[in-house]
Amino acid sequence: MNTSYPDLPAHAQLNALQQGAISSRDLLDLHLERIQASTLNAVITLDIEAARRAADASDTRRTRGEPVGLLDGLSLTIKDSFETAHLRTTCGTEDLRHHIPEQDADAVARLRHAGAVIMGKTNVPAYCQDLHTDNTLFGTTHNPHDTTRTPGGSSGGAAAAIAAALTPLELGSDLAGSLRLPAHYCGTYALRPTQGLVPARGHIPRPPGWLTTSDMLTPGPLARHPRDLALMLMALTTPTAEEHTPWRLSLSEPRPHLGDSRIAVWHNDPECPVDDATAATLEHVTRHLAAGGAHITATRGPVAFTEASQLFEQLLHANTSLAGSDDAFTADLTSARQLCEDDISPRATALRYRTQPHRNWLIAREERARQRAAWTAFFEHHEVLLTPAAPTPAIPNGSRTLQINGHERSFFDQTGWANLISHIGLPAVIVPVGLNDQGLPIAVQLIGAPYADRTLLALAMHLESFELL
Repeated sequence: MNTSYPDLPAHAQLNALQQGAISSRDLLDLHLERIQASTLNAVITLDIEAARRAADASDTRRTRGEPVGLLDGLSLTIKDSFETAHLRTTCGTEDLRHHIPEQDADAVARLRHAGAVIMGKTNVPAYCQDLHTDNTLFGTTHNPHDTTRTPGGSSGGAAAAIAAALTPLELGSDLAGSLRLPAHYCGTYALRPTQGLVPARGHIPRPPGWLTTSDMLTPGPLARHPRDLALMLMALTTPTAEEHTPWRLSLSEPRPHLGDSRIAVWHNDPECPVDDATAATLEHVTRHLAAGGAHITATRGPVAFTEASQLFEQLLHANTSLAGSDDAFTADLTSARQLCEDDISPRATALRYRTQPHRNWLIAREERARQRAAWTAFFEHHEVLLTPAAPTPAIPNGSRTLQINGHERSFFDQTGWANLISHIGLPAVIVPVGLNDQGLPIAVQLIGAPYADRTLLALAMHLESFELL
């Protein structure tokens, strides 16, 4: 049996299944061998027997000539923040060490409906609340390009597993760059879909069993090829019969050629500067697009970096107030009341936003609507905004500082570029396009108007053949 099948992108693995070149069961076993031999600590829980039953069922459907789903027989993994029926889901926290859900998260159910074979779960930081992937339950996940480096967070296990060919597709999630930073650090593709396209019910840190979800969280795929992002998006936006949903999604088709595409480029910003290698990579991509006929416009975007970042931070901390116990929130309330008025430290800011009055949150929602309107107007004149994915390639595992060309910056600047639109709900794609002199991946971020997901994926396809620096 050819053992190289796991190295293929997802669409090629599906083609091999459809052509009968390999069975779903054999493909699963090849992936399981890779996972069990890996030292990255990316996949932390396996569901071997259930996965083998699902693979065998897929093989039977094909043998009998029965209809098959979009992802039928394809082995994949799921971020350990999504509830999976009868499979432990911990979200990286001791509080949920023994949590075995009875029901799939909606996005997981859609993948099963498409015929996906779910092998297991990938590592996350506790409650998905860090830019490293490390927790006391499972330990530290390592970057496949340099095991002393972080894979990012919170979808760090997911991105590491994709990059190491332990899985061809992964269901991750993004609230504060949690898909996009790990994809950039690990050299994979990722799509944060337009807010609302993919249901988020069943995603922790909302408490297990809750029906409501964060208004900023977006489930989305990671893959080694942009074509696979499109496949996963189709599966994730196809309702199951149990949802009793009458609608079907029809996203606008992209232009057939780049030719007269209008691409804005936000190269750098003093509020979140990038290192020299990142700046050079973005400039190289810009020249490549211009040479292909795209109309390039330099911009700083429709909303000032500081204004976008401050509003994002306020809404983010309001969302995180539901993570943890009631006692922990009560303690936060007490600590917030004891703060000095002139204390503007990050801890103080987080406490104030976590415990802010409902009126303040409503005012912030109005400001979000105004910023969203500014972005909508911006995309009347541009089809895509091209930005850095992050200020630097992957930083050392465990580091709490960020160095930009010899100058220390805030640790949280890592997701500064991602979070320009995290609270707005726009689609974004991460495309790996270069390497620094240490061989670490560098990506760019493509941002589009609401529901322009396919336009972004088409541009990612164009850049997929882009020669690495």
